[in-house]
Amino acid sequence: MIVTLIIACEIGFWVLLAAGLGFRYLLRMPRTGLALLLCEPVLEIVLLVVTAIDLKNGAEPSWEHGLAALYIGYTVGHGHRTVKWLDRHAAHRLDGRPLIRPPRHGMARARHEGKVWLGTLIGATVATALLQLAVWYVDDPARVTSLEAWQGAAWRAAGIHGLIALSYAVWPRKAPAAEGTAPGKDAEYERARR
Repeated sequence: MIVTLIIACEIGFWVLLAAGLGFRYLLRMPRTGLALLLCEPVLEIVLLVVTAIDLKNGAEPSWEHGLAALYIGYTVGHGHRTVKWLDRHAAHRLDGRPLIRPPRHGMARARHEGKVWLGTLIGATVATALLQLAVWYVDDPARVTSLEAWQGAAWRAAGIHGLIALSYAVWPRKAPAAEGTAPGKDAEYERARR
């Protein structure tokens, strides 16, 4: 049941996102579009409540509960950034605004990757906290090993992503000679991110 709800939440996320962007840019109703986009966190709250009720009703803690915690953590850590990224693309495609891409070279790219990694770090922290609350809630060391394993998985993913982000700082990618560096392009991206 939990896996089905996770899939439903993911589908709901994309439906609300498409509807919100459609109202903002196709129907020229930005407030309605914003309201639809702001409804997306409700999906995670529903998933959290249903998972808690499932555990309260005596369900055996399993990988499904761990996956639900990781899904919620990912959404908290990266959901806002994903929505903003897609909003910029929709504004470009549907409203004719210029598409501003993240920096591709040098330390500006390393800073960008570090910010993305912070989202993963936040997601791992949220997932770990939710899983720890579930461990305390179940209060049976013999039944919570799968939940504790998911805590480790969250931090392994954050560690691997951290190493990848760090590689951009240790070995910064150089701009091709023909492309050069466009002054102000990185600053333009930072302004558009906000």
